[in-house]
Amino acid sequence: MPQLDLKDHIRETHLFTNRTIVALVGIILVILIIITRMVYLQVIGHEHYSALSQNNRVGIVPLPPIRGQIHDRNGILLAQNQPSFSLEIVAEQVKNMDLLITQLAELVEVSDRDIDRFKEQLHQQRRFQPATLRFRLNETEVARLAVNRHRFPGVEVQARLVRHYPQAALAAHAIGYVGRISEKDMGEIDVANYAATTHIGKQGIEKSYEKVLHGTVGYQRVETNAFGRMVRVLDRIEPIPGKNIVLTLDVELQRVAREAMGEEAGAVVAINPKNGEVLTLVSTGDFDPNLFINGIDRKSYKELQESPSRPLFNRALQGQYPPGSTFKPFVALAGQELGAVDANHTIFCRGWYSLKGSSHRYRDWKKDGHGPTDLKKAVTESCDVYFYELAQALGVDRLHDYLIQFGFGKSTGIDIAGEASGILPSTRWKRKTYNKPWYLGETLITGIGQGFTLTTPLQLAVTTATLANGGQYHQPHLLKQIADTQTKLLPFVPEHPSTTIKKVNERHWKAVIDGMINVVHGDRGTARRIAHDQPYQIGGKTGTAQVASIKQGAKYNEEMTPKHLRDHALFVAFAPADNPTIAIAVIVENGGHGGSVAAPVAGAVIDHYLLGAAPAP
Repeated sequence: MPQLDLKDHIRETHLFTNRTIVALVGIILVILIIITRMVYLQVIGHEHYSALSQNNRVGIVPLPPIRGQIHDRNGILLAQNQPSFSLEIVAEQVKNMDLLITQLAELVEVSDRDIDRFKEQLHQQRRFQPATLRFRLNETEVARLAVNRHRFPGVEVQARLVRHYPQAALAAHAIGYVGRISEKDMGEIDVANYAATTHIGKQGIEKSYEKVLHGTVGYQRVETNAFGRMVRVLDRIEPIPGKNIVLTLDVELQRVAREAMGEEAGAVVAINPKNGEVLTLVSTGDFDPNLFINGIDRKSYKELQESPSRPLFNRALQGQYPPGSTFKPFVALAGQELGAVDANHTIFCRGWYSLKGSSHRYRDWKKDGHGPTDLKKAVTESCDVYFYELAQALGVDRLHDYLIQFGFGKSTGIDIAGEASGILPSTRWKRKTYNKPWYLGETLITGIGQGFTLTTPLQLAVTTATLANGGQYHQPHLLKQIADTQTKLLPFVPEHPSTTIKKVNERHWKAVIDGMINVVHGDRGTARRIAHDQPYQIGGKTGTAQVASIKQGAKYNEEMTPKHLRDHALFVAFAPADNPTIAIAVIVENGGHGGSVAAPVAGAVIDHYLLGAAPAP
């Protein structure tokens, strides 16, 4: 008998109802969650997520300011900016850098030096910052890269302004150069203002006036697509260009001085005594600052470092030399002003001098002596014995305290870094430096500019300018004017005010000046060979600074002495003697005699300045 399939309709109805309720509750909960989320995203979190969305499509791009140019006093360009195309790579967008470089080298020339510099730059910066593989691409190379651009993600050809020094090595030690910003630089600069800048002043004027030359960074908001490519510029704040500056240097005068030095090592510094403007600053040997702009390779830098001529050493500011007989006019002035000697006082020079109770002879450069010698003759013929006796009468401390007023033994305050201070010795100085007493014999050799006394060529030019200017000191400077954005010229304002050395008697100064004029124009002057029919007089003083000591009784033989042990040749001068507008110091390392080697260099510079093309006011 068949079974009946009985169903529990009531139970099934309850089960269906329960499931429907659960489903409805679930749907309502999901809807509530969605609504809640939408409210959060669109109302509560609107500002936050709107900003994130904006950042996804809008970027802030810094714009580099144009660096200011540098001109000489006559408007000749010393530093400028040249347009150039560079091949740049963003490391974080590249999977295989070595492969990429190999592929790029098939399109453009890439040297080992380029690769080494590129990899060194990669280590010094962040991966999202572009690094330059090649500078100064030509038009053909730019075209090749443009056609193949789709093959190389992270590779861009950028048009930039690159620093260039048209005078090359001629004024390198004064102008300096720019170089890539280093980690050390990052700790010293306003990073925000250098956000788009790759180079910064490293030496000379480029470094001293970095804030003036650099300018202010600009910004633009750009819209980008999903690939990070710029679609359009939304708005833009223009960068403020750096200011142009005018230097006191005269490029043609600089060229004359450099050519006059020839192959000799040394320095030439010329100054306007009336205002401290540096007209010429030459230091040999030479180097081309253009080599440093984009990073000099190790081999080239090593060659510069190891060169016997030491081209990276600024002899004009950092070279410290015994002043030799160029020191004597200042000692003569000190002797008169401090009452130790009168201009008419005469001593007898027999070719040597000895201290009482001592058998040691301090020799004169003239073996047979100068005979009866007064102050004018002592300066004119550079009589050592006269100044031995005068130095003993003065004492080293009185000599120190008077001569420091001229600028000996301290930095001049010139507006480029790296200046040495020289040494003006005293008993206090020796005790502090060596913890030893001062000896009278050391006073004698100080009187002729030897011993512990050291000066830089710049110091000698400044002290000579102060003497020629009647005791009026002006801070030496290379900056003449700054041109602001409205092309107004802002003159140099010295950090240190001008000072005047107090005079006891005007005749004392005149006696020294007359002696220096006689050095050039007198029949027995040690620099008479540079005197000719020029319509002005020159006041000068030759000097020969001893490099190697000579035993008592021995004779110095220049021809038998190795070049590096020969005496330094020095000459200081000013002209016109009655109203000086130029003062100059010349040092020729191991050159021998100041009158025959250094004086002609100064003569060529003075003649060009006063008789050549009229200098700018």
